[in-house]
Amino acid sequence: MSENKEHKKEIRVWCDGCYDMVHFGHANSLRQAKALGDVLIVGVHTDAEISKHKGPPVFTQEERYKMVRAIKWVDQVVEGAPYVTTLETLDKYQCDFCVHGDDITVTADGIDTYHLVKEAGRYKEVMRTAGVSTTDLVGRMLLLTREHFKRGDKEYTVALEHSSNLGTDSTARSPYTGCSQFLPTTQKIIQFSSGLSPKPTDRVVYVAGAFDLFHVGHLDFLEAAHGQGDFLIVGLHTDLEVNRYKGSNYPIMNLHERVLSVLACKYVHEVVIGAPYSVTADLMDHFKVQVVCHGVTQIPLDRDGSDPYKVPKQRGCFKTLNSGNTMTTEDIVQRIIRHRLEFEERNSRKEKKEVAAMKSVQKEHIKQNGNCEGVKGYAA
Repeated sequence: MSENKEHKKEIRVWCDGCYDMVHFGHANSLRQAKALGDVLIVGVHTDAEISKHKGPPVFTQEERYKMVRAIKWVDQVVEGAPYVTTLETLDKYQCDFCVHGDDITVTADGIDTYHLVKEAGRYKEVMRTAGVSTTDLVGRMLLLTREHFKRGDKEYTVALEHSSNLGTDSTARSPYTGCSQFLPTTQKIIQFSSGLSPKPTDRVVYVAGAFDLFHVGHLDFLEAAHGQGDFLIVGLHTDLEVNRYKGSNYPIMNLHERVLSVLACKYVHEVVIGAPYSVTADLMDHFKVQVVCHGVTQIPLDRDGSDPYKVPKQRGCFKTLNSGNTMTTEDIVQRIIRHRLEFEERNSRKEKKEVAAMKSVQKEHIKQNGNCEGVKGYAA
């Protein structure tokens, strides 16, 4: 073997999208994309571009830029990326190829947004995460469905109530806008987990909550909590516990979904799945917690009327953090409700475009192969 080993070229990967109401499906797509190279560059579209091609986004562009930057697999965010991915964009950021999920994305005119990079052979596809979409989450809020956190044989069923204009489930006409089931596995958790343990010298910080519909308010709080030490552990309450203190149909996302959403955040090192509502001495001792933090929002009492932070307060290690961001999950729900008709119309348009694009793909496939076997969404 030659002593002058050839220097391995750094593979730069491009992804782009709206990344509205960033959820674990987006994060999983970016995780898969990062695995195909060394550096992941993510382009995020502006509010104006999204409104033109698919309808109003739930989050502002500044909120969406911030959320994507906080995903642990993202190396760089490009603000205001064009809606149609061009070779010029890939070349400008020195990206070898573009990666997208196996769903169809089209412009307002019904044109495939990736047709240019596909034709140039600079496009790769990863599997879309079944069981979640922004459209589905919007539907859960508007329908006030509780299916997503039922127990027993329906524990893993995600929002399977049909709505003709929201397309929240697998009975929706488009296989992309519609949702099937989210099936949590240990493998998925391992893929999202940092796999790190605190070093003996690390200052361990603990926070707990619902972290439902993971948003910039949560993000700013976790960044502030991360700044209190070296290793941040997040305790996530069970669906039934969250429903006890939040009521209505909360949480919007079930425990398994919330675990992945929080694990995708670069400030989080570990998650306690189904953490006790009251922070106990056993929990603190087990994880060697030195600081317990909570935001400035009101703290509901435990079932027996006790203060859930009594132990850390007695130990003198409880800290109230003001992240400067007042956004709550309820605020997001109110945004959706205020613009209900706009979002219903957006989802309806999106589904129609996807179905039209899917039929076009089927026709082209039949022309070339004589049948439509293997085409997503085709039913004989």
